[in-house]
Amino acid sequence: MSIWLYRPLATITLCALPGGLFAAPPTDWPGWRGPNRDALSPDKGLLAEWKAPAPPLAWKAAGLGVGFSSVSIAGGRIYTMGDKGGAQQLIALDRADGRILWTARVGPPWSDESGGPRGTPTVDGDLVYAIGTEGDLVCVEAATGKERWRKSLARDFGGEMMSMWKFSESPLVDGDRVVVTPGSRSAGLVTLDKTTGKEIWRTALPDLGPRGRDGAGYSSIVISNATGVKQYVQLLGRGLVGIRASDGKFLWGYNRIANHVANISTPIVRANWVFASTGYQTGAVLLELLKVGEGVQAKEVYFLEAGTLQNHHGGLVLVGDHLYAGHGHRKGFPICVEFTTGKVAWGGDIRNAGTGSAAVVYADGNLVFRYQNGMVVLIEASPTGYKEKGSFAIPGVKDPSWTHPVVLDGTLYLREQDNLFAYDVRQH
Repeated sequence: MSIWLYRPLATITLCALPGGLFAAPPTDWPGWRGPNRDALSPDKGLLAEWKAPAPPLAWKAAGLGVGFSSVSIAGGRIYTMGDKGGAQQLIALDRADGRILWTARVGPPWSDESGGPRGTPTVDGDLVYAIGTEGDLVCVEAATGKERWRKSLARDFGGEMMSMWKFSESPLVDGDRVVVTPGSRSAGLVTLDKTTGKEIWRTALPDLGPRGRDGAGYSSIVISNATGVKQYVQLLGRGLVGIRASDGKFLWGYNRIANHVANISTPIVRANWVFASTGYQTGAVLLELLKVGEGVQAKEVYFLEAGTLQNHHGGLVLVGDHLYAGHGHRKGFPICVEFTTGKVAWGGDIRNAGTGSAAVVYADGNLVFRYQNGMVVLIEASPTGYKEKGSFAIPGVKDPSWTHPVVLDGTLYLREQDNLFAYDVRQH
């Protein structure tokens, strides 16, 4: 099932090039984990293997400041965030060469050089949305960075985080609204008019259970149409929730997947299922959503203990009928798990050149694992076994190297603090 979180990608039209060749026009990656928030790139015709020392570097940009924000790509611009010049900034770069076009202040910087923004900007038409670590939500013009409106998740909605690492969300744009997670009991999720910032609805949260902590987690919202009910699925400090999109009504909650430190990875949705995993020795779960009267109920299909699958952070991807991720708390061991059964196809104990947690994206039959130590590993996305197809080290890594990779239009984008590297991974 295809779930559009922003707006559908433009229809691809072949364009004539000199010499009679044809190529598709550039596509967009308008926010966190791509247009469907599933970290699945639409790219084809990529390198099947990476030869040493690394794929060719197309260009390198500098001046992005401190932070772990990934990149969004739309039209001729790339967007990210960083702490620089005494403030937390939303930054636009030229897509062709990485030249900085403008910066816009979001809020105060993280308190020291170990931090910086965690969220990724969301692009919708001529507007860009971003959330800073203090909970500042801003809407700016994509072409200029001029501010249109702003809100504070903390001051306006009583927002709070479950633990110390501050707001890390990437805002969701859905139709005419933007949806965010203050995380408070009176405003767990909030929907605003995307052009004005005016509140449409807010969700009051019930008691979800004893596990975890009150407040927002470090995840971002995804859309499910399970049982024919459009709902926003989010991983909070107390676990998973489903919120009816039309009016903000709380539909269901699931507490067992919560831990008391940090619930991080974005859930995976497909048909009537929701999959989620957290670290800190917690585990993973597949839920089936069922229609019950006017509501929706979440039924546990299986629960995998921490020793089988726990994704600390870095996320998971669902390719066909199998999940791929880095398993283990701060370990990132590649693993492949059958989605509907939870059966491990391979992995969970494989150590390659990467160490620490791994951020994952899928493109053209392969997985890109970007590790905390700065190693980037290409792994075949196949349930038949682990097959490594190349690796290289990002230059100038400052541990931890956490930013999620993006693969789009034959380019692998790797943000490393102040720098953004654009590698050419097309077949030539």
